[in-house]
Amino acid sequence: MAFSIQDLRGSMPPLVVPFRGGNVDFKVQSRLIESVLAGGSHGIVVNGTTGEPTSLNVNERKQLVENAVKTVAGRVPVVAATGGQSFAETVELTQSAAAAGASAVLVVTPYFIKPPTRGLIEYYEAIARLTPLPLLIYHIPGRSGVSMPPAAIVEAAARAPTIVGVKHASTDLAFVTELLTLRRDFRVFAGLEDLSFPMMTVGAVGLMNAAGNVVPRRVVDLAEATAAGEMGRARELHYELFRLNQAIFWDTNPIPLKYMMKRLGLLENNEHRLPMCAPPPELMRRLDELLEEMRLIPKRSAA
Repeated sequence: MAFSIQDLRGSMPPLVVPFRGGNVDFKVQSRLIESVLAGGSHGIVVNGTTGEPTSLNVNERKQLVENAVKTVAGRVPVVAATGGQSFAETVELTQSAAAAGASAVLVVTPYFIKPPTRGLIEYYEAIARLTPLPLLIYHIPGRSGVSMPPAAIVEAAARAPTIVGVKHASTDLAFVTELLTLRRDFRVFAGLEDLSFPMMTVGAVGLMNAAGNVVPRRVVDLAEATAAGEMGRARELHYELFRLNQAIFWDTNPIPLKYMMKRLGLLENNEHRLPMCAPPPELMRRLDELLEEMRLIPKRSAA
């Protein structure tokens, strides 16, 4: 099924990548996809930051997109995160995602190298011209070490009209307003979990919120209530989800998230690839307490 740009909206959780014995577990990936779709998610993101993409090789990232597209079977858009450590790798992943049937690509700003703004504009223009898919710029300065000003994003989109939006993972709310002042039709996604509600109130069309792996229905409800202008209900959900959204960053994402998913039976094991690792015992206890408070696991009886 073909999706329009307007179908890029709502709650599109960035999926974790399950490992078993050091290998990607594609069967569990399919099961996780079914879980978030059963919760009403409007789409999924594959190989985003929550999916630990820098621990994956190129072939694994391609296979994860292929398996996701096959599992989804046209029910919702599949956004493939295809940014890599080099231009050539990004092009390879982007073109592979298009061949696999992805609905759009999410391309992170080049990391570590800290290129000039003019280089970023040319980078995105060149990638967009090599794929027919809608392209979302992944703006996450805290991880990539580079920020792309709204005016530069608009210039890149003017040069390559298939650049249709941004995932903005930063506390800079003014960025969203400035960008939408320049391009009101841009598809902005909130990429910082605890600012999901505020970003949507100023014009974001949806959420790429990792908490959607754990409580997909509640994140969907937040996105839909905000989009419908039901601000009382949306505000209530914002506060209900706030500590969970914060907990995702009590350690490097997705360390807390994978632990919570294991406790909820969504993952059979809490496995990472180095240098990522399991949470320490004190963090496990803190996460357990949160899950108990949210009534997601039974409360332990007092000793």
